[in-house]
Amino acid sequence: MNSDQTQTKWAQFIPLATVFFFWGFVAASNDILIPVFKQAFNLSQAESQLVSLAFYIAYTVGALIYNGISVVMGKDIVNTLGYKNSLALGLGISALGTLLFYPAANLHSFPLMLSGLFIVALGFSLQQTVANPLAIALGPLKTGSQRLIMAGGINNFGTTIGPLIVSFAIFGSVGTGSTTISIESVKIPYLVLGVAFLAVAVFLKFSSLPDKPALLETEDKDVKIKGSALNYPQLALGMVAIFLYVGVEVSTASNLPAYMETKLGFDIKDIAPYVSLYWASLMIGRWTGAVEAFTNDMTKQKILRFVAPYLAFGVFLLVNAIAKHELSHFYIYALVILVLIGADFASKGNPARMLVIFSAFGILSTMIGMTTSGMVSVYAFTSVGLFCSTLWPCIFTLAVSGLGKHTSQGSSFLIMMIMGGGLVSFFQGYISEFTGIQYSYFVGVICFSYLAFYGWRVAGLLRKQGISFDQKVAGGH
Repeated sequence: MNSDQTQTKWAQFIPLATVFFFWGFVAASNDILIPVFKQAFNLSQAESQLVSLAFYIAYTVGALIYNGISVVMGKDIVNTLGYKNSLALGLGISALGTLLFYPAANLHSFPLMLSGLFIVALGFSLQQTVANPLAIALGPLKTGSQRLIMAGGINNFGTTIGPLIVSFAIFGSVGTGSTTISIESVKIPYLVLGVAFLAVAVFLKFSSLPDKPALLETEDKDVKIKGSALNYPQLALGMVAIFLYVGVEVSTASNLPAYMETKLGFDIKDIAPYVSLYWASLMIGRWTGAVEAFTNDMTKQKILRFVAPYLAFGVFLLVNAIAKHELSHFYIYALVILVLIGADFASKGNPARMLVIFSAFGILSTMIGMTTSGMVSVYAFTSVGLFCSTLWPCIFTLAVSGLGKHTSQGSSFLIMMIMGGGLVSFFQGYISEFTGIQYSYFVGVICFSYLAFYGWRVAGLLRKQGISFDQKVAGGH
């Protein structure tokens, strides 16, 4: 590996991170739209989850479209267009989707709202196909998962403020919760978001991001598996893992408003801070898991592992203070964060080990939420976000490791599986009509169980291919 790949290329990484912010902002904002649409359009819990289904199924449709175009062209579309142009194109598609919110709000049309979200996510599908492997490539492979974790932390800054801003835009000074005003209030923030998409597309087009990153064009080393990316077992099993990971991440949050409304008596307009806390929990975990991308000094890493999560928690408290929400009942969450820090230390930066440990804590948190009541259950469900926080970068890094020239194709297949966010959410919403909303969370336990299995299984598969993630921590203990 050449010398310029010994450290993260910050001048290129920082512009790339802007798209991660938008994905989070929109995805978390959906959790505010769900209860609003449910009330405005008189939907069942399962029908309200069509918001998640339309949004996340678009990732699969997008990946199929881009793969289909690649087959027709006889060459990979991302490699042909270049990484910067592909990002800009994806942002442009998402901007088109935001335009539909204006007529949808005026016509009070639920299908048109879903169509707008679908097109926004079509653009996100192309962006994700490009941005995830690109983040891994902007520095040494050994810290690739840490760069994805860091990008995820920026993504979760978007998820933290998204529900608060959209909730303010919908409810604002309207204390009555009038659904007519609420629905029409959706159009302005999404039009502003569309303008932002276009501005960032121009910004990235003229940034220093590489069109053909060297790390993704390199040889397959000693790995003898050739042909399609699907021939790599770490990818095939990783596709199922991504499906279930996005499923449990999204369904935990998207069903939380219904749980708090039906079981705890919360008003819809008062739920936003807790949805924000869930997504802030992912930010807290990702800021913690990203410290290795900043420094190789083990002493500094240990200090940062304590500083980073509470700095992220401070961001959550700050944005909620600005939104004039009561903060005192959130302070106890600082103790829950200590569990995250312990889990992070135990993982020693190894993505496979981290996947097993964090999935185990995800099972524990979900089961506590299912078997307790009141605010204890709410904080148990929101803490699922802490243990989901690093799973995407761990799975993604493990699944594309060793793919070489097939990395872009493998990335596209993984992005296709984001549809799990919609299907698992819809499935949990459907199950809740029989089990009750609280016990429907056993769906999350099933998801985490497979993720723990994948972390254990993929470590052995990669070792057989000569790939190890233990080297970068070997000298620190």
